[in-house]
Amino acid sequence: MDARAVRTGVLAAVGLGLWSAWAIARRARAWSLRGKTVLITGGSRGLGLVLAREFAREGARLVICGREPTVLEHAREDLERLGAEVLAVPTDVTLRDEVALLVTAATQRFGGVDVLVNNAGRIDVGPLDSMTEEDFERAMATHFWGPLHLMRALAPGMRERGGGRIVNIASIGGLLAVPHLVPYSASKFALAGLSEGMTAELARDGVRVTTVYPGLMRTGSARNANFKGRHREEYAWFVLSDALPLASMGAERAARKIVAACRRGDVRLVLSIPAKLAALLHGIAPGFAVRALTAVNGLLPEPGGLGTGSRKGYESSSAWTDSALTSLDDAAAEANHENLVPSFR
Repeated sequence: MDARAVRTGVLAAVGLGLWSAWAIARRARAWSLRGKTVLITGGSRGLGLVLAREFAREGARLVICGREPTVLEHAREDLERLGAEVLAVPTDVTLRDEVALLVTAATQRFGGVDVLVNNAGRIDVGPLDSMTEEDFERAMATHFWGPLHLMRALAPGMRERGGGRIVNIASIGGLLAVPHLVPYSASKFALAGLSEGMTAELARDGVRVTTVYPGLMRTGSARNANFKGRHREEYAWFVLSDALPLASMGAERAARKIVAACRRGDVRLVLSIPAKLAALLHGIAPGFAVRALTAVNGLLPEPGGLGTGSRKGYESSSAWTDSALTSLDDAAAEANHENLVPSFR
């Protein structure tokens, strides 16, 4: 055996040893969620509800919140059928007083919160000309200020108990700005920065913060998103992208990966191969990525239609969106309560 072969064998053995040590350490720090209290914002429908179901299967006690009491009650019943103990609290996370009441209710019922999942969100879709300052303010209130208030309220208790988990659902739109989603992307960028800062500051006290960057997911949430400008065309491209199996990820698979990352205390999770490729491209060639997004913007609907007015997805259907092309997303909407009581967000 020549020297080159020996060196190759040694390097391979060292690499395998390091990988094994990393895998063992990763498993060793994984939490059991049984008996833990998990608070999920936006837990009444969509990804939040799918996450709640996954945490319920892990044996966690659940606190869920949402703005619509009727939909929230359906979610509570759904989760209790899985055997979970559930507290459902109607809450608008953009209102600091309501967040305080939510935290008080959770503490009184369960004695504290072990896991916080900042999932509540809003989506406004349309060209920049159709967006108002209020759209940016509402996006920031939902994706930045709401999570900040909850983290500041719950992190001290986690520190006192010697540890905890925080999961912040950002977006691939928080790593690269997506055309026709500027308020959403800008606010998700803000959440990503907040989340990574919290990760560094809270780690020494045993509080692990995971920032999640999902790509397109089949949750059915497009029906309750807000569409501006040429709203039917905007809804068509958005929901068709969500529904394509190669472009999007199933919500259940995404939820399993998020809960596993939470248990391990992973710092970062990017979901779906397209999202990982987009994040990699933006990281190594940001100028090229922006030029590519500029080209994508040229394919999207031009300004017009409603202007700064807005319609929900369920008010924006067309022949394209009522076809078999959206069947996967239709099924997700039915399963994840996106078809219940129209949202007023």
